[in-house]
Amino acid sequence: MTEISPQPSMVVRHGDKRYPSLSRGFNQRWIAKPEYVRLVRSPGEVRDALAQAVRETPKDPARTRITVRSGGHCYENFVCGDDVRVIFDVSPMCEMYFDPEMNAYCVEAGASNWHAYSHLYPATGRALPGGSCYSVGLGGHITGGGYGLLSRQFGLTVDYLYAVEVAVVGQDRSVELVLARRDDGDPDRKALWWAHTGGGGGNFGIITRFWFRDLPEPPSTVLLTGLAWDWKDFTKGDFTQLLTSFGSYFHDHQDPSTAAGKLFGILVLNHVCNGQIGLLAQVDVDDVAGHTAMKEFLAKVDGSISPEATTMRTPMGERPTVAHLKIPRVMPWLTATQTLNGSGEDQCGKYKSAYIRRPFDSRQIDAMWACLGKERFTDYTNKQSVIQIDSYGSAVNRPPRDTAAGQRDSILKMQYQVYWTRNDPQEAEYLAWIRETYSSTFADTGGVPVAGGGNTDGCYINYPDVDLSDPRWNRSDQSWSTLYYKDAYPRLQRVKRRWDPLNVFRNVQSVRPPNLD
Repeated sequence: MTEISPQPSMVVRHGDKRYPSLSRGFNQRWIAKPEYVRLVRSPGEVRDALAQAVRETPKDPARTRITVRSGGHCYENFVCGDDVRVIFDVSPMCEMYFDPEMNAYCVEAGASNWHAYSHLYPATGRALPGGSCYSVGLGGHITGGGYGLLSRQFGLTVDYLYAVEVAVVGQDRSVELVLARRDDGDPDRKALWWAHTGGGGGNFGIITRFWFRDLPEPPSTVLLTGLAWDWKDFTKGDFTQLLTSFGSYFHDHQDPSTAAGKLFGILVLNHVCNGQIGLLAQVDVDDVAGHTAMKEFLAKVDGSISPEATTMRTPMGERPTVAHLKIPRVMPWLTATQTLNGSGEDQCGKYKSAYIRRPFDSRQIDAMWACLGKERFTDYTNKQSVIQIDSYGSAVNRPPRDTAAGQRDSILKMQYQVYWTRNDPQEAEYLAWIRETYSSTFADTGGVPVAGGGNTDGCYINYPDVDLSDPRWNRSDQSWSTLYYKDAYPRLQRVKRRWDPLNVFRNVQSVRPPNLD
């Protein structure tokens, strides 16, 4: 008779085989050395374990923070920093189901984007309009607003959030599970719900469950394309026309009831050493006008420049190479989602973001042209250096209710990315490239895309960037909190004061109680 071993401990400490994996996340820049990692399996276990953690005396006074991980995709050291004492890993809580008592779909905080697509959609025909990187955890993705290829058609993930359950720490260090609803009669609980509609993860407590109402039905089929152009064929005039055409298309098509207003495009500007510029696009073809919308989009973008489109031959940042989609293909929505469902290799990385309200101006285009290797960084060799430009707006810009996600009149969202392997001696060069490229793009507004200014509207909290707190790189008159949250930050601070008065959940860019700011 085979002896059955007891269930392994859900507290993982140094010396446990699991410790090296669980004390780091997707970004290999950040490797923590916590006293322990606590894997939690239920809301009650979260409550009890958190109550224990806040009563403990740190063994090392330099390590005092308690942090929370869902999918491990925090870009900065907010979860896996040197000062972290305990990491709560909620990934064992990954169920999703219809909750008849709440009349809503329940999604546990440890589920990933791929759980939402591979589990929720087949069972219900519904989906979150969330991100395409499969391993991103919903606990963080949702609370920052959440968006993806369905967002121009259906809006942000938080536009459907009905309720959230959070383990919070009171002034006396007591811990309770709080259920906060959109229609809550208690104003404090309703404010806690609101704070989770774009206020960022890891700010107010440990999220255990989300509930969503009126989730959209994705199209049964979409038209998907992925093509590229060779950098060697570009003149500056072609580059300018490409960015202008891409931006103006989405500026002019902001009605989510039309096929063009549903179309989602991603322009991937690799550094010239990569060899190619890439384009991905998807449109709903349950809409009879979908094929026409894709044809007109490609005519607008590809047809406006002289380089000849070809197949993708190189990786495009975090995106996989899709070498078989130069000719647009009709496929089931879930199949298309799986085709683009990449997270990249686990490497070191640095990221920056920007919301864009109108097509790029000439100075911004000139800066990108120069820093992508045409005038500056000409001897640069890191092929994984990218300015990614996603389409935005449409349904996003018609929110059904008040949320903490304040950027609601943008047409594009940018993500600057650079990747390298750990201990690469050229790390400083890679960081210089992304910092100077970003700063040059927004040189007219102090090196950052100021909120509500001209054609920019701040930064995305789910792409955190500590440089926004550094006067060397943020020379504007706007703080990091304004760049992320616009005028919502004081309201978020009031929620913080009510629900995390001891500032237990903190990092260098967390929402701070007013008395500590």
